[in-house]
Amino acid sequence: MSQSFLLSRILLQFDSDLDDLLGEISAIARTPDGSLWVGSDEFMAVERLSPIAPGIYGKHQKFHLADFVELFDHDSEVDIEGMDYSDGYLWLVGSHSTKRNKTKGKKVKKDIQRLAEIETDPNRYLLARIPIINGAPVKTCDRTDQDRLSAAALRKVQGQSSLIEALAEDEHIGPFLKIGLPSKDNGLDIEGLAVCGDRLFLGLRGPVLRGWAIILELELAESEPGTLTLQPLGDSEERYRKHFVDLNGLGIRELCLRHDDLIILAGPTMDLEGAMQVFLLEDVLDHSQDTLWEQDSGALRLMFNLPFTIGSDHAEGLTLMPCLGDDGLMIVYDTPDEARRPNPTSVFADVFQLPPLDKSSD
Repeated sequence: MSQSFLLSRILLQFDSDLDDLLGEISAIARTPDGSLWVGSDEFMAVERLSPIAPGIYGKHQKFHLADFVELFDHDSEVDIEGMDYSDGYLWLVGSHSTKRNKTKGKKVKKDIQRLAEIETDPNRYLLARIPIINGAPVKTCDRTDQDRLSAAALRKVQGQSSLIEALAEDEHIGPFLKIGLPSKDNGLDIEGLAVCGDRLFLGLRGPVLRGWAIILELELAESEPGTLTLQPLGDSEERYRKHFVDLNGLGIRELCLRHDDLIILAGPTMDLEGAMQVFLLEDVLDHSQDTLWEQDSGALRLMFNLPFTIGSDHAEGLTLMPCLGDDGLMIVYDTPDEARRPNPTSVFADVFQLPPLDKSSD
């Protein structure tokens, strides 16, 4: 399969017409009760939508992250770029990136100066989980007598997450951190998250190294109430693994697990218009060391290309969505085309066909 096949469209109805929400949806996850959880680039909250009719989600509710986990500050955006649900928890990750100021098109001298200015929003370094009980987020809950769910965030170190501390000396990523290269300039930019239990996969939009995109694999545990720490992987002392993938030179824009396989949404790493593609990496839970995957390996393959619209419909979020009796792949968009906005408070998402699972050898 190289061309996408659109199975359905899902209407997402919000109680707000803010472009910072409907125009900048960056992540989505579906929980077992059928709810959709939506994240935006611009807020410090997550949004829940519930099914209200076939193909329509509404009953919009907003939940502020500060009510469940400790943020870095009370002002800066989280820049939620990845969301997933696993084993009772909604997980989310910020971009962990710095940003270069945008030009405003008013005064040339000031715009030139703005292009030299790099800013840091502390809340972008958030990596957190929140229990979901009966369709609602909670701080803590006893699921059974021996099983307690609790909201928690990755340990903070000097105003950043401990992940940045761990990556600072990495031979591939460390140099980009040392020179402070911002996102959209091929600097560090986390835009994908997939979770299986306490095992996390983080997809990097950047850096892309000589055409190779990077997936970080972590394992987290709660070391004290509200705090997650990086755990050693296997018998080694390493706190993360790196998986290098050939995505035709593209960076990673989101991840989604389908059983043991990882669906990868890929797009340009720089701030430019370009094609977006969906790949599949098989059996990602089976590896105990760093890996490198070419497309002729048999484990990594292109599933389909997404329709390309210049200036709009930038695919950002993925989640599995049952459709016509099988798994579909639901995709939401940043900067949605006007045709996706039937009214000021609603936007359409797409559900694409996925190939049948082939696990006959299992």
